Amino acid sequence: TMGNWLVNHWFSATVLAAWLGINIFLFTYYFLYFDQDERYFYTRAILGSALAWARASAKCLNFNSMLILLPICRNLLSFLRGTCSCCRRTLRKQLDHNLTFHKLVAYALALLTAVHTIAHLFNLERYNHGQQATDRSLPAVLSKMHLQGSKWLNPIHSNQTTVEYVAFTTIPGLTGVIITLALILMVTSSTEFIRRNYFEVFWYTHHLFIIYFAGLVIHGIAGLVRGQTEESMEEVHPHRCALNLTLRDENCSHDCCKDPEFGSIPAESWKWVLAPVLLYIFERILRVWRARQKVVVTKVIMHPARVLELQMQKKGFRMEVGQYIFVNCPAISLLEWHPFTLTSAPEEDFFSIHIRAAGDWTEHLIDTFQQQKLEMPRIEVDGPFGTASEDVFQYEVAMLVGAGIGVTPFASILKSIWYKFQQADQALKTKKIYFYWLCRDTGAFAWFNDLLASLEQKMAESGKADFLTYRLFLTGWDTSIANNVALRFDTATDTVTGLRHKTIFGRPMWNSEFAAVAAAHPRSVVGVFLCGPAALAKSLQKSCHQHSSLDPRKVKFYFNKENF
Repeated sequence: TMGNWLVNHWFSATVLAAWLGINIFLFTYYFLYFDQDERYFYTRAILGSALAWARASAKCLNFNSMLILLPICRNLLSFLRGTCSCCRRTLRKQLDHNLTFHKLVAYALALLTAVHTIAHLFNLERYNHGQQATDRSLPAVLSKMHLQGSKWLNPIHSNQTTVEYVAFTTIPGLTGVIITLALILMVTSSTEFIRRNYFEVFWYTHHLFIIYFAGLVIHGIAGLVRGQTEESMEEVHPHRCALNLTLRDENCSHDCCKDPEFGSIPAESWKWVLAPVLLYIFERILRVWRARQKVVVTKVIMHPARVLELQMQKKGFRMEVGQYIFVNCPAISLLEWHPFTLTSAPEEDFFSIHIRAAGDWTEHLIDTFQQQKLEMPRIEVDGPFGTASEDVFQYEVAMLVGAGIGVTPFASILKSIWYKFQQADQALKTKKIYFYWLCRDTGAFAWFNDLLASLEQKMAESGKADFLTYRLFLTGWDTSIANNVALRFDTATDTVTGLRHKTIFGRPMWNSEFAAVAAAHPRSVVGVFLCGPAALAKSLQKSCHQHSSLDPRKVKFYFNKENF
């Protein structure tokens, strides 16, 4: 419900409301300022309200350009997480919505850029119209002022000047075109499809942000949009003298005879973005320094379906369950860093990742490790990042749901729970785990099968076989699998996975699953954890509400969407 969402996400809601509020305030304030301030009376005489649209959107563009780099300063976020480690976990967890906020600000930049560009196209058209007018109208008179020296208001000084000429030969025009192209490329190449399938395209295109910020700082230097100077306002105030401009003759003798004088609006984008850019430069230096610290690859395991497991050690590396690292292999690319969820438990003396062949870089990495029998390729690691998922350990009963690649973080969680269980950890409240694994094809996750099989064996040996109940749902299957299953229906282990628990074909009936857990644990608080798609999150949330008892002494289901 909305109430629950606000309780869990109050920090996100506050940040969102503040961000929206500041944007609305900046836009409204500067729109009214440029639409009504008397210094821009003459500028508006040529441009009309397009001036206010262009300037108000420019202020909001500066504000959002200031914010866009902050959510991707990973070390800054880790520092904030550390400083508020005593805060409520919900507050720390909100910091994991950094990329969502980054995308939101990016979409705002795209929208504001469109408004700013369209407004300036109108402005150029009106400047052009004013320059070409031959009557004694106010825009025409103001546009001819460049003939009297440096008093110009209209930057177009020739009848042959076109909008295209201004766009590609002036500093504001050219930088504006470059900034807009960079932004379009960054936004379009960051769609989920491209990130998942062509990560390199996304990675390299996103580095156009350097051009974006350089262009932004230079963009306003020429000062093409001008307003009347303070001294000129005192001498020839537009309210008093505007009408006289169009009517006066050569022999003018009263106090409005002097021409108004104009000055540029100083460039100020650099003031907005200087601090975040310096912070980001420091962040990149810190990343390079951390990445230079030696990583030892202690074990390389090649699993079926081209999945590579790397077990590594690094001095001072401390991890928690559910965290991720960034990995670079200089032999493949000096610049590319790819995120991978950690699949080891904090209790182990190494940290590990599982790399699935899904794109050029991962293909190259797997080939490199398969070919190098004598000498291991060098690996650089930055991290770990992300909030630990230790909430799992706070419930007597936990229902863990992993869908597709979303199963990866549960490797770390299941291992860690087992270690805590073995060591009789007093802080561990968990007595029972239900694990649901949904995938189309188990081939790419054969390594996870092996993990489940070894946990199954360890639990059986220690007489705790019923601590973990897992159910595997194969959602994509063909007739050959079905025939194979039918032939071997009576075998002790499963045909598809080789595990004791049989694979179920099709999707889970969540109502019956929740009903069974509620019946088995009538007085427990059950934590439901998902790493998977939003559609599944909705149906699990619904089941949590339906199967929670109103009686506080009876079963309660709490839904947690993990943000791995």
